[in-house]
Amino acid sequence: QLVESGGGLVQPGGSLRLSCAASGIMFGPYEMGWFRQAPGKQRELVATITGIGSTRYQDSVKGRSIISRDNDENTVALQMNSLKPEDTAVYYCNAVRTIGDAVVNYWGQGTQVTVSS
Repeated sequence: QLVESGGGLVQPGGSLRLSCAASGIMFGPYEMGWFRQAPGKQRELVATITGIGSTRYQDSVKGRSIISRDNDENTVALQMNSLKPEDTAVYYCNAVRTIGDAVVNYWGQGTQVTVSS
């Protein structure tokens, strides 16, 4: 239900835009996010955006990345600039919301981002 695109190989200092298309869910109420997992490391939060557009970022990407969403198109994007080799990871799209006492959580399959010269 979450399909990422836009990953690839980019040189240090370059830019990349990741996109995630959601289907089969009522998109608006979900908090959408991007997480990443580098080899041998735990999955970590990169950025999130609520249904009304409130955002938060991991400190390491603040000022270099912008998360945005289109509630009409059911998409969320992550624009990453000034990329560094340490940004290399598999990037995952996430959708989460609470319904009553339940937490509903979806993940995409991931897209590889490699920053290398």
